[in-house]
Amino acid sequence: MAPTAERLMRSRFTAFARNDIDHLLRSWHPSTRPALLEPYAGLRWYRLDILRTERGGPFDRDGVVEFRAFHKGDRVGEQHEVSSFVREDGAWFYVAAF
Repeated sequence: MAPTAERLMRSRFTAFARNDIDHLLRSWHPSTRPALLEPYAGLRWYRLDILRTERGGPFDRDGVVEFRAFHKGDRVGEQHEVSSFVREDGAWFYVAAF
């Protein structure tokens, strides 16, 4: 279990890089989790920059992580996202991007 929202974001980035669909679904909050998640073929995720965090500590109930994730595929690209997280029963979950 990740102790903070940022650590969960980092583990989810690693899961994207490794195409670990099981971890992505397990760490996604049930209220927003898709029923099925397709593998991300053709992209190689290689860098994650955390731009800011709000709350998301070991004693918080929710948090926000803003990041940029970089990938290579047919071309080089990046994803900029502000993600919300929630902690329930001591476990952090990804909720959604906004």
